Amino acid sequence: MDLPDLITQAIQGDREAFIRLIREIENSLYNTAISMLRKEEDAADAIQETILKAYKSMHTLREPQYFKTWMFRILINECNTLLSRRSLSTSYAEVPAEHQAQPSPYDEVDMREAVDQLEEAKRIVIVLHYFEDMSLRQVADTLGLSESAVKMRLSRARKDLYQKFKNYREVKLHVKPV
Repeated sequence: MDLPDLITQAIQGDREAFIRLIREIENSLYNTAISMLRKEEDAADAIQETILKAYKSMHTLREPQYFKTWMFRILINECNTLLSRRSLSTSYAEVPAEHQAQPSPYDEVDMREAVDQLEEAKRIVIVLHYFEDMSLRQVADTLGLSESAVKMRLSRARKDLYQKFKNYREVKLHVKPV
């Protein structure tokens, strides 16, 4: 059975169709949640709430072709809710220095780590567009932004990533083996 049929069945209340839909996108949901929240337990909570809210309101989805965008919008809202609760309870400055991640230019850098270090607004557009393969229009719809705003954030994020890798390479070239 193809995705549009599953979505239609889920909208009509078919629980099994909904479960199959969630299984289709669960890795994408997880990757997005973990890139925003950076904590396994928070990501799991956000995904659980997202699935519950989506299941309860599946019948309200008017345009089945936007199912994935709709799910990601719910997820991003849940992540933002968790982030705002987290910022109210603990600020970064209150965390003891020995527990704060200290990035080192000598650590091995990969693309996912570099993306995870971007500020949230840039990180989420990179994750949705490149890692989740959403079109610019889908990213814009998911985040409630214009396409030009998404393009600008992608451009700034790519510039930051380029600079990060350029700096990393320069450090690697100037470090002499001991």
